[in-house]
Amino acid sequence: MPGVVYFDPYGEEHRIDADEGQSVMETAVANGVPGIVGQCGGSLACASCHVYVHDEWLARTGEVSEMEDDMLDGAMAERRPQSRLSCQIRMSDDLDGLTVEVAPEQL
Repeated sequence: MPGVVYFDPYGEEHRIDADEGQSVMETAVANGVPGIVGQCGGSLACASCHVYVHDEWLARTGEVSEMEDDMLDGAMAERRPQSRLSCQIRMSDDLDGLTVEVAPEQL
């Protein structure tokens, strides 16, 4: 079972096991990680699951789609090169230990 490490906007660390194929956003919402809202449920209609992927994991999380790119442009928090919508990252054994920082503002 792959695990995700979240650093919430308050600096607290949350280590959570994810189901294979579950998104980073779904895992966070199901486990009450502060700061991840997931208002649209992962349909790329908001940016309320904005995270910053730690550099060493960025290449493994896949390419940012055009729709995700557009949504990130409208995110409340600063967009960085490490910005991703956590609903677009699907967990797998290759991502075991993925580390993300939850963006400080979502809505």
